[in-house]
This record gives sequence, C-alpha cells and structure tokens, in this order.
Amino acid sequence: MKTKYLFGLSVAIYLLSSNPVKAQVGEPYIHDPSTIAECEGKYYTFGTGGGGLISENGWSWHGGADRPGGGAAPDVLKIGDRYLCIYGATGGGLGGGHNGRILTMWNKTLDPKSPDFKWTAAVEVCSSDGMEDQDAIDPGLLLDPTTGRLWASYGTYFGTIRLIELDPTTGFRVAGNKEKDIAIDCEATDLIYRNGWYYLLGTHGTCCDGVNSTYNIVVGRSRSVEGPYIDNVGRDMYHGGGRMVIAAGDRKTGPGHFGRTIIDEGVEIMSCHFEADFDLSGRSTLGIRPLLWKNDWPYAGNQIKEGTYAILSERRGYSLELAVDFVRMTQERQGWFNREQMQQPVKPVANQTLADVQGKWPEGEIAVRCSDYMFRPWQRWQVVPVPERGGTICGPLYVIRIEGTNRALTATDKLEVTTQQLADRDEQLWRIEQLTDGTFRIMPYVIPGQEGKNQKYCLYSAGDSTPTLAPYDFSSDNSKWNFSKE
Repeated sequence: MKTKYLFGLSVAIYLLSSNPVKAQVGEPYIHDPSTIAECEGKYYTFGTGGGGLISENGWSWHGGADRPGGGAAPDVLKIGDRYLCIYGATGGGLGGGHNGRILTMWNKTLDPKSPDFKWTAAVEVCSSDGMEDQDAIDPGLLLDPTTGRLWASYGTYFGTIRLIELDPTTGFRVAGNKEKDIAIDCEATDLIYRNGWYYLLGTHGTCCDGVNSTYNIVVGRSRSVEGPYIDNVGRDMYHGGGRMVIAAGDRKTGPGHFGRTIIDEGVEIMSCHFEADFDLSGRSTLGIRPLLWKNDWPYAGNQIKEGTYAILSERRGYSLELAVDFVRMTQERQGWFNREQMQQPVKPVANQTLADVQGKWPEGEIAVRCSDYMFRPWQRWQVVPVPERGGTICGPLYVIRIEGTNRALTATDKLEVTTQQLADRDEQLWRIEQLTDGTFRIMPYVIPGQEGKNQKYCLYSAGDSTPTLAPYDFSSDNSKWNFSKE
C-alpha cells in the first residue's frame, strides 16, 4: 500500500505541474556522438576525446563505453558480426591544426566487460597535410545495402567534404580509390540510403561555443552515392546547398553529428548532440528525436509533451473516448427560424465540464470506444510523461488519463484496453512513438500475464468504433493515431 501511495503522489505532482520532456536522462554528456549502435541488448555511442555512453534501454545513459585513440568525431557501424569504428586522429585544430588523419579499427563487441572486447590496431585510410583545402576529420560511414560497398565521408568547413571507398572486410582504403569532393559549407557529415536515394547529412553553422553555437543539420540527396547531392530547391551541396533537418528548439541549441537508427518498420530515430542544453548547465548532450520522412526528405519529429489531447485514429479520424452515455448540452437554439434572436449580441458557449457529466459515470472500470470528436470531457486525455518510471530509445513512458481524473488507460490480460483508477501498475504505462509518416503508435509497456516488456502489441482500431490491442503493422492505419491539442 505504501508503494502505491507514493506512486500516486508522484503522478499527482506530475499532473499538477508542467513537465517538459527531457532529451535523455542519466548522464547523457557527449560531444560529436557516433551513430547509436546496439550490441547484446545495450546501446552505445562514442564521442570526441575517447570513451562514450552506454544505455540499457536507450533512455537512461551513462559513461563507460571504451574507444582508444582519442581524437575526434568517431562513427561506428556493425558489419557482419563485427563493429567497425572510424575516427579522426587530429585535424579541426585538435593538436595539429588542419593536418589530420582518419583511422579505422574493429572489435567483436562494444561491451568493455566482455572477454571478446579488444580493438584491433588502428589503420590510416586518408589524411590531410594542413596545406590543402581540406581537413581530414569528422568521418561518417555507409554500407550501401544495394551493392555491399562501404563508403566514408569526412571534412569540415576548412575546405571540402570528401568521399572515399573502404573495403568492408578489412576497413582499409580500397586500392586505387581516389577521394571525391562532394560538398562545402558543412562538417560532421553522414551518409544514409533510403528508397532509392542516397542522402548526405551535414552539420552547418558554428560549434564549440556553448549556448552561442549555431550548429544545425542540413541534407541533400542523390541517386548516386558519389553525388551530386541536391537540396529541395535544386542547390548542389558542393555549392553550399542543404535543406534543414533540425535546428535549435526546446531550450537546446546547436544540433550536430547526425546518425540514423532503425528501430522497427516505420519507427526510426535520429541521434545528434546539442551543443548546449539550457536545462543541463548548457552542457553538450546526446539528443534523440523521431526521424520522419515526407516526400522522401528527412526531418526531425518530436516526442509528445505533457498536455491535454484528443487521440484520433488514423483509420477514420474518430476520437478515443470513455464508453459512457452522451450528455447533451443545454443551448438556446440559434438559426434562421428565430430572426429576433439573430439580432442579439453574440456570446460564447461554455464548454461542457467534467462536473456536468462525471456524476453519471460508473465508479469502477469503464471501457473505451471511438466516436466523433466533440471536445467533451470523456474525450479529453491528459498525457503525462513519467521519466522516473523509465523509457525506451524513442522516449519516456507516459500515463494517459481522462483530464481532471485519475481514470487511466490500462492494458488487460485479454489484449483489450480499458480505463481503471491510476495505481502502481506497469500496464498503465505507455510508449508513444512518432512514426516516419508523422503519426504515432501507442504501445502498453507491459501486458498482464505476458512475460517481459511488450514489443509487439499496440493500440489498434479493430473497427471504426472498436479500440483493442493487436500486433503493430506499419502498413495499416489501424495501428496509427494522431494527437490533437486544443
């Protein structure tokens, strides 16, 4: 009983106060993070200066990742059953001006506690001499899924962004390969492939100046990995083009060093660092945001923030609501049939309140359904992040309850969804993850009677008016929901 009381008190505090969604929790302090890699159920990212971060769940991060060699701006990619790391040894003004070197090395695992953990000797794959119009630093990797060829881009504002080809079995430079200039006016580039397009993500603006950093991430695309990379208005990135992917926001400035991680079909995230998180002493921190696609262009999405929403099915557009009787509102009729009334001053009609209807609701469990949205109290859901209860790489866990009440959305052991009084129960915690098309999937954190955390079932429109739990299917609008905030 004491545990339940404390949880209820904790939730009540969250319901009564503003609770902005944090980027990540724990100690997410890093600069120039590599693309997030998964290894044996844990997540890893490496940063400038050596070392990096580890997370058990993708939400709470701490130090402990191990990468020798120091230097700057690594990237990591799993190829087969090994991990390839690429990094800049100097360059960018780091202890050698613009005289830089890019190196690669391998490991069987990223877990420093594993008996198989051992980095191979680093091998140089390219360099800059400090005199040419180029800076060998900030590398990013792409293993082309259509050809199996391995590519690396690198460079900074000091000159060009270059492309080289590596051998995916050794990590060495392909014999006879000649570097190619593909962009200017950016740094910390990354290459990705999707739907027949190659994308070059570059970091534009100024770095390393804390809250005054102007870093942002831009993109161009090409049908060939070797370019040209063209933005949305036809500008070549070799001549300074680039379409915005993410800029400053949510009291965080200077996003840079893009990385893409695919979580599930239709569920992707982008990682970066924010040069300064205003809520964390202006430190450089790891950022993870939903990655969305529109007309084959990537852009950063958003985690759901605390607030009151209508939750609308993509299937029909109907609203998730309590299955209670519709309570009519009293209104003096307005219309053409009462011409004298039409001459009177206009006055607003007050919304129906919880007090107007709650007395007619059952005391215990109340089922849910979907119907036309009428901004009525039984359709207004208060969505509250509860980061202290945990999260996933896509964001924190949430409580979803009818505004002004402790009646919370709850998963059942019969793979149904209902509402019950809020208590210390994991089946009342929900993952809310933005999909690549901008809609959301809503998944119970656990399902009673099933072992472990739920990875399969989501809130699902089995019919226009019938919400239930069913296997997530990105190809079906039954799995997708929208949040509308008044």
